[in-house]
Amino acid sequence: MTTSSTVRLTMAQALIQFLKHQYVERDGVETPFFAGCFGIFGHGCVAGVGEALLTNPDFPYYQVRNEQGAVHAATAYAKVKNRLQTFACLSSIGPGATNMITGAATATINRLPVLLLPGDIFARRNVAPVLQQLESEHTQDISVNDCFKPVSRYWDRINRADQLLTALPEAMRVLTSPAETGAVTLSLPQDVQAEAYDYPVGFFRKRVWRIPRNRADRNILRRAAEMIRASKRPMIVAGGGVIYSEATEALRTFVDATGIPVGETMAGKGSLRWDHPLNLGAIGVTGTLAANRIARDADLVIGVGTRYSDFTTASKTAWQNPDVRFININVAEFDAGKHYGLPVVGDAKVTLEELHELLEGYAVDPAYRAEAQRLHDEWDAEVQRIYDIRLSPLPSQGELIGVINELADPDAILVNAAGSMPGDLHKLWRATHPKNFHMEYGYSCMGYEIAGGLGAKMAAPEREVYVIVGDGSYLMLSSELVTAVQLGVKLIVLLWDNSGFKSIGSLSRSLGLDGFGTRFIRPKDGVLVGDSAGDAVETLQIDYAMNARSLGCNVIECRTRDEYVEAIRAAQAADRTTVVVIKNDRLHSVPGYESWWDVPVPEVSERDSVRAAREEYEEKRAKERYFCE
Repeated sequence: MTTSSTVRLTMAQALIQFLKHQYVERDGVETPFFAGCFGIFGHGCVAGVGEALLTNPDFPYYQVRNEQGAVHAATAYAKVKNRLQTFACLSSIGPGATNMITGAATATINRLPVLLLPGDIFARRNVAPVLQQLESEHTQDISVNDCFKPVSRYWDRINRADQLLTALPEAMRVLTSPAETGAVTLSLPQDVQAEAYDYPVGFFRKRVWRIPRNRADRNILRRAAEMIRASKRPMIVAGGGVIYSEATEALRTFVDATGIPVGETMAGKGSLRWDHPLNLGAIGVTGTLAANRIARDADLVIGVGTRYSDFTTASKTAWQNPDVRFININVAEFDAGKHYGLPVVGDAKVTLEELHELLEGYAVDPAYRAEAQRLHDEWDAEVQRIYDIRLSPLPSQGELIGVINELADPDAILVNAAGSMPGDLHKLWRATHPKNFHMEYGYSCMGYEIAGGLGAKMAAPEREVYVIVGDGSYLMLSSELVTAVQLGVKLIVLLWDNSGFKSIGSLSRSLGLDGFGTRFIRPKDGVLVGDSAGDAVETLQIDYAMNARSLGCNVIECRTRDEYVEAIRAAQAADRTTVVVIKNDRLHSVPGYESWWDVPVPEVSERDSVRAAREEYEEKRAKERYFCE
């Protein structure tokens, strides 16, 4: 029913109608903001939003197998799209809703936009407690969806149908803000979803949200230029903001002109091509020898689009020059103010361009530029050394990375998130374009990989997508393989089986804990033995190949590096999702390169190995710094 100025719709129908008409524009390019909706129907949403999706086939609905996987897929999609497009994610009430909380945290920590629509309890309370409702003796205005509050950038509960008129514009404001974006949660009471209201027709007209390229204060920019000119050993830390801003060309031009070398964060890897002579590669805990040596003596750090996580700063030990200062270029004032730095609040692309103009005629000392280039070349040789390892009987992780890097199309996307792989990939992967290295490391969420690969492929169907997943992550969340098969979305999934949690096993050994609880083995006399037991253990016999095959995937099993090479070539030629399974050595690791991560060791222990690790810990921790000047 429609009048000249209103249209009568259910709350859920109005929600979908609104989402269909939201667009974003940056640099003159206009895009629908929502690509559709991932979800699983339950009684808390099927008759409300489910009916609205059924009657709006032009807003595509994609059936997933796990609500957490839905959010990971949406997050990965938004990451590939540089935050200019995303998905809504729908769940029922209760466990379906709480399944999305981990995904919400992943999106928010990584500053990536996702709209979450969890079903909720009844707004009218006469039938409470409803199925899957959390009760409280202190209030009737609470549900499990309140758990989304700390991991959402905006949270609301739509208790009346007319509240959409104010909630949705606020949701869009946050989702499209380069500085504020993250997960947005609108909790949808199941009764209100079905209630009707006379909505203004204008509410459903096309709305274009302009994504500005905010410019930094001119006086602050001049001060930044003065600091750069006065420095002797400046370096750039390129974060994810370089890529989301599409500032990679501006960065390359800036670096070519000034000679300032670059270290890359996990999110920023690909800001420069790997073979740029001033790209020193990864920085920090998982950094290269080149980047970490330049960082150690740097007197000025220019952070571009980075939030300075402890992996980037090596737990505040990376920069040891007592006179080091920071310039922080960031759209978010919160990040721009870190490390007592000069806060240059603005878009990365235009800020680098304007700073370049102010630095006309400036370049670092030729000897410093030559030093950085020499370190770049030496690191490249070290990467090749690791690629060329031929470990037997099981291959090393480094050589498996080398195989993919050499065989994959340069336009491909590599997806990973957790375990020992991120650190090795951060060091060793030779990134060829800004989307080549897709690493979720803000939350480093086990289970992101396959769902994230699905989202990445949906965002860039023209690119081959490789998913590297460890056996631990595979066991946590592999169900979106079924979704990929259902949708005909081709992924190449490389499942590396090291019979346990390789990353934490290595960390455990470094802390004097013998890898306790990190191997997939049967207990001995009720105890999970550590690495000192060697091979005198009964390893769990888990058939990952059979599992993936049962989900509808093409599967190739390998035993050697040569078989792995042929398997990847076969997967490339296949027309459907292929899972390549290979065992790799759990003890052989890529070295650390003059860096450290603060993982506290017990001050007292009965174990000699722990006491020794504590002594080393105290020595390393003494190098941690406050940046207060």
